[in-house]
Amino acid sequence: MNKPKLARDILIIRSRKTSNPKKAPQEEANGSPKHRNVRLSLCCKKGMRKSGSRETVVQHGPEDKEKVDSFRKFVFCDNSLMVGKEPGDHTLLRFLRMRNYDMVKAKEMFLNYLHWWDEFGVDEVCKDFKFDEYKEVKRYYPHGFHGVDKYGRPIYIERIGMVDIHQLFQATTIDRFVKYHVSEQEKTLNLRYPACSLAANKFIASTTSILDVKDVGMSHFSKQAKEMFKKIQKIDSSYYPETLHRLFIINAGPGFKLLWAAIKRFIENRTLVKIKVLGKDYLSDLLEDIDPSNLPKFFGGNCTCGGGGCYDDLCLLSDKGPWNDPEIIDALKVKAAEAAEMAESKDVMTMPVQTQATDPLLVLNKIDALINDANAKMQTMEAALQDAKLVLHGLVQHVDDLKKMVLVTNITP
Repeated sequence: MNKPKLARDILIIRSRKTSNPKKAPQEEANGSPKHRNVRLSLCCKKGMRKSGSRETVVQHGPEDKEKVDSFRKFVFCDNSLMVGKEPGDHTLLRFLRMRNYDMVKAKEMFLNYLHWWDEFGVDEVCKDFKFDEYKEVKRYYPHGFHGVDKYGRPIYIERIGMVDIHQLFQATTIDRFVKYHVSEQEKTLNLRYPACSLAANKFIASTTSILDVKDVGMSHFSKQAKEMFKKIQKIDSSYYPETLHRLFIINAGPGFKLLWAAIKRFIENRTLVKIKVLGKDYLSDLLEDIDPSNLPKFFGGNCTCGGGGCYDDLCLLSDKGPWNDPEIIDALKVKAAEAAEMAESKDVMTMPVQTQATDPLLVLNKIDALINDANAKMQTMEAALQDAKLVLHGLVQHVDDLKKMVLVTNITP
């Protein structure tokens, strides 16, 4: 069978196997009907995605597109160091939304992200980092992606109450776990979201999360645990904004609810409205957004990932989702290759010396550089002239002294 080259090709193939997924009543954030039949393409980001990762590029609404274009010019027009590192539209849109479309604040946040990107070495982490302790860490910290919600978003699950902090840090270190977390964030942005978008035939760029806090106690708030979760929270909120669609906190007892009442005061309203705190009777709320086939049995769903009675570990180890479908992966690779070729041809067309020479900003930068160089040379010459004046003045004084000595010698009998 030939590899599908377009989103519609793969959807036709998949429709022969399964019926269309049930649509959720709600839409993606800012997801108007215009986004239901978006055209998808995948491209490699230059500079910020040298390791070969991919980003979904979509046609945004006119209002968003105009804001993104203005923001792009605002960010990059006065910063020549960013040439070659320009991100896709939706990446910029995430930072704009996080700062309520305040371009000054969004720019500051985005430039901090670029600085962190280079300092942390995200490209190198994505390319070279190997998390060999993956299965052992999953055993002591049950978490992972598992299927999609009714809209098509990936589902992420954490069972905090089952974390064994002592054993976790016997298996790994804080630094290694943070690197693993960043690599997973990149995988979500550059593989999971594009794959979900192709499978659902609509733009997907956020996650539905379930946080199980059953049996959470003070043992889960050790010094090491606080340090690790603080680092992860900082990375997620500062460098991966606007990727959460909904967070269900389930099995919240009286103690956690009391703690939550204090914590939520420090959470931004735009994030707070996405969080739903539930007790033991959470199933009906989950099923509004998630089909039972994509909900693990330990949460009241039907899925055991083929594990029979031993389904807990298998569901959170499976990484079940469209991002592991060979046909979708093939389609993503084809689209990425096509986009890379287009980007290369565009670079060749837009990089002639003549074009660069006539760019006003480049011309001004070159003039500034020439002026600075000339000023530096003039300062050097002035310093040399001053030294020469001092030497000449010394010589004149010396000659005068010699003349006086000669006169005195001639007068003396």
